[in-house]
Formats: sequence, structure tokens, C-alpha cells
Amino acid sequence: MSEAACRIDVWLWRARFAKTRSLAAAMVERGVVRLTHNGVQTRLDKPARTVHLGDTLVFALGGRLIDLTVEALGERRGPADEARGLYHLRQPLG
Repeated sequence: MSEAACRIDVWLWRARFAKTRSLAAAMVERGVVRLTHNGVQTRLDKPARTVHLGDTLVFALGGRLIDLTVEALGERRGPADEARGLYHLRQPLG
């Protein structure tokens, strides 16, 4: 895997959308995550699928629809402020 890509389950965990990596993997396996890469939207089904800088993700979490753009891949699961730097919300939470 290149430095410009990251597994989707790892990214969701680093961005703090899932408490554990296994919960992030389960979220992907349930098919609730949609990825748009190079203008093509796909529903992700495997946690090993990769996310790249500039990709957009749409998924439901806690009864809310989250629509975001991947800004960074991160190197660790850091504090919340660091995690918020990994993405840009395209649509406000609500």
C-alpha cells in the first residue's frame, strides 16, 4: 500500500468515527460506508479497501448522515483535535 492510501477501517478508527478498529471493520462490512474515488461511488464491503486523499465518504453514524472529504491519512489514533484534522465535513452534522 502506498503512502497516499490507508485501509478504510484504520482511517475510520484514526478519525475517531469508531471506538475500536474492529468496530470500524464491522461498520464497513455492514455496507454503510460509501466511498467516492475519482468520481466513482462504491459501497464498501471489505475493511481492507483503501481510502486516498481527496476521497469523499458518506455514512450513517448515530442516526446522522456524515458526508466528508479525506484531508489526511494520519499516522496514529491521536486526540480528538488531531483526528478532526483528517477530514473536512462537506455537510454539517445534524
